[in-house]
Amino acid sequence: MKAFLTACGLALAFIAAPAAAQTPIKLVLNWKYEGAQSWFFLAQDKGYFKEEGLDVTIDQGEGSAASIPKVAAGAYQAGFGDINALIDLASKRPADAPVGVYMLYNTPPFTLVVKSDSPIKTPKDLEGKTIGGPANDGALKLFPAFAKIAKIDASKVTITNMAPNLREQMLSRGQIDAGFGYVTTVSFSAKGMGLDPAKDLRFIRYGDYGMDLYSNTVFFAKSFVKENPKAVAGFVKALNRAVKEVIANPDAGVDYAIKREPLLKRDVEKEKLIATLKNDMSHPEIARIGLGDVDDARLTKDIAIVVEANGLPRTPTAGEIFDRSFLPARADRPSKTSN
Repeated sequence: MKAFLTACGLALAFIAAPAAAQTPIKLVLNWKYEGAQSWFFLAQDKGYFKEEGLDVTIDQGEGSAASIPKVAAGAYQAGFGDINALIDLASKRPADAPVGVYMLYNTPPFTLVVKSDSPIKTPKDLEGKTIGGPANDGALKLFPAFAKIAKIDASKVTITNMAPNLREQMLSRGQIDAGFGYVTTVSFSAKGMGLDPAKDLRFIRYGDYGMDLYSNTVFFAKSFVKENPKAVAGFVKALNRAVKEVIANPDAGVDYAIKREPLLKRDVEKEKLIATLKNDMSHPEIARIGLGDVDDARLTKDIAIVVEANGLPRTPTAGEIFDRSFLPARADRPSKTSN
């Protein structure tokens, strides 16, 4: 009888015990929902975050540089955005700056775009011209660094801001001489206007002028990393799992983006996703270190370029900017992202 009562008591205690609480994480993206973010949606919808004990909320963003201050201010625990904007904040306000944990855009996407018949052939030709871009555009934020390296007198360049959806229109109409942007983003925006990027546009890429910079990384608030290291590791594990699935089957990945935003055109988003994998995530170094990680020497050079060109007050270390301790084992991370 005693054993029976004990068993009943244990059973009742088990039934009454609350389910394990999940750690909430609010994530802000780099931009509006699109196919090139498919891994985030897949990880959420297939329950990969949940399996790691996480309750993840995903919000749209307003630009690759805009997500950093949102996490720094405490509105979000995690974000996806430009590591160079993170370097800027880490130099000015090291205590507030988030830290990168999984590098996705390891190939510099930053560019200046001009019409194919433009007289602007070299960076120096931008002097006396007007360049336009959204205020939070990563290429715009890096222009002082590009100007210094490419020997442009930035004082002779006029910069104007506009809503992101107006950039290609203003360029096409001659209201600006050049536009800031990411190669893939500009190309697909132009296609949406009926332009052929290969014939109607030319790109002056920052990477062709010695700016072999990293771009968009997943990052977390420093306070959250310190208080919830297991949650950060679980998030990165789930994301890496989803990234591998999307690389193997882009069609399936796009399904999750369309589910999130039904107004998206499936064929366009698939093409955009494949272009992102090929153009923005295919740096040769991943064959050696794997997707998600960074090369410390390259990141240190990246930091030095951003600090010097913008006259920042201090030079953060690579360890301040990126923490690889949460990455899955090298063998579990992709060595290539496109065929």
